Amino acid sequence: MTSDHSPTRGPRARLAVALAAAAAAAAGLLASACSPSAGDAASQAPSPRTGNAPAPGSPAAGEAVSLKTHRSAQSSPAGPSRRAAGPEQGAAAGAPVAQARPLAGKIIGIDPGHNGRNGTDPGYIDHLIWNGREWEACDTTGTETDGGYTEARFNFNVATYLRKDLEQAGARVVLTRHNNHGIWPCVNRRAQIINQAHANVAIDIHADGGPPSGRGFTVLEPVADGPNDKVIRSSERFGRDVRSAMLAHTSMPTSDYYGHNGIISRDDLAGLNLTRVPKVLIETGNMRNATDARLLTSASFQKRIARALEAAIIQFLR
Repeated sequence: MTSDHSPTRGPRARLAVALAAAAAAAAGLLASACSPSAGDAASQAPSPRTGNAPAPGSPAAGEAVSLKTHRSAQSSPAGPSRRAAGPEQGAAAGAPVAQARPLAGKIIGIDPGHNGRNGTDPGYIDHLIWNGREWEACDTTGTETDGGYTEARFNFNVATYLRKDLEQAGARVVLTRHNNHGIWPCVNRRAQIINQAHANVAIDIHADGGPPSGRGFTVLEPVADGPNDKVIRSSERFGRDVRSAMLAHTSMPTSDYYGHNGIISRDDLAGLNLTRVPKVLIETGNMRNATDARLLTSASFQKRIARALEAAIIQFLR
């Protein structure tokens, strides 16, 4: 055995050994700083699930991750979570669309009573037609407010708003007239138009010309007379839906001068006598009453009536 002070390990030898040891230690420190252990690497490496940046001490990697994250944020605001939830979000997004079209595949008939130029040709509108029970006039001019706002105009406005609402709900709408500057069709022809379209349900839109002291709406329901026998009960059910919807969606009360509790049966109107589809006629208010007239001539209230009728139709066909 030899000691450190043996002749074979002089000062130069000891210096060489010391330098070698120092070099080895330095190499070890460098390796430790630049090459982390497997455990350290796992903790510092970016996670594909969380997107964590590398630990300080690796600037290049940090810059690369930052740039990637920036680009990803520009191209996809929601990132991975949005892609993962895609199928569920698609189903959720589709649900409101289905709910918003409750009348898809349905055919709805709308008869806006009278027409804007009926008063210009009394010879035509006064000629008689068969209404299923008796002879009656082809049509009439309708009523108007004290200020000259005509029922024909009101009826067509509400029908136009209702048509838009129903089409947005997925329905196909059949109108008996398409403007307010005509003279026809007669009331029996209006019933035929809706019957031939095989409508699932139909509404005749009117406003009344009652005593100035009277207020409110009335739903007119058919009486069995042969052609309409099969739709009497369904028409009565639809009439109840219309009454409920008018009370729920408008401020118009039930009539205090016509019918009972907002309902009356009529057997002398071609539109109801000749119908082969569930149908009612609504007198939406009294144009000769000052309070009702202010409502009926308001576009916002006309739209509210349209929404009420749409709600009644959806309820009936549910």
